[in-house]
Amino acid sequence: MSARWTDETLHEGVRMGFEVRRTLHAADTGQQRLELVENPVFGTMMLLDGAVQVTSADEFAYHEMMAHVPLAAHGGVRRVLIIGGGDCGLAEEVLKHRDLERVVQVEIDPDVVAFARDHFPELNAAAFADPRFEIKIGDGAKFVAETQDHFDLILVDSTDPAGPGAVLFTETFYRDCAGRLAPNGIIVTQSGVPFLQGDAFVAGLGALHRATGDASCYLTVVPTYFGGHMALGWAGPGAAAARHTAETVLAERMAGIATRYWSPAMHHAAFALPPFIAEALAAARRG
Repeated sequence: MSARWTDETLHEGVRMGFEVRRTLHAADTGQQRLELVENPVFGTMMLLDGAVQVTSADEFAYHEMMAHVPLAAHGGVRRVLIIGGGDCGLAEEVLKHRDLERVVQVEIDPDVVAFARDHFPELNAAAFADPRFEIKIGDGAKFVAETQDHFDLILVDSTDPAGPGAVLFTETFYRDCAGRLAPNGIIVTQSGVPFLQGDAFVAGLGALHRATGDASCYLTVVPTYFGGHMALGWAGPGAAAARHTAETVLAERMAGIATRYWSPAMHHAAFALPPFIAEALAAARRG
């Protein structure tokens, strides 16, 4: 019997196929189409509206770099806000830093959270067991527009700029995030794959730059996010200085935290941009 395959067609002109050994779940949540499948290479895969969100095999390449780069670089983060990230793998990675006092996560789709809690306990069980973790079901853009709380770090773990996630790439949203930052705070954003999403990258980083006055990015490589480097936006009043934290200091701040992708050397290397990405970033900053 021939294998079943599922195709991801997120990028125009490109079709990615993943073999489906077993479908564990498929349903419409009311917000989006949620699927969980097993693949022989990537293990358990969660897809929203046909786009891969997280896999058990390579989630570390994304979650570690979104969490540990700003936390290790800043050195004084106590309060963290996560927008999106319904699989809660990012929250679990963030909470490995024992000096944090509070981690608030706002996710729009309760079914994604419940689903991930049931099917990805290796990613998030530690987060749900941690008393510092608070999850709120609601609109992340509305939350930052209305809350009076301030955070040392805001992580925007969004889907792609379409559907429910589109608002999380706007200048208005980024301005609201900037207004919720504590002094020396940092914003990190999921900013797509510049090679395949060049226009969206320029538009999103341009909006972040206009909202904060000084946006840049750093890079990771996640195998299931086809197209090469994934960019993570980097902004906020503390971002420029934190970027230059010495490797010895980074290592001290990460003592006792095991990683598979992040290291002090990879941390610094992530800010070295290939010319084609540096040029796109310059275009974004010019507006």
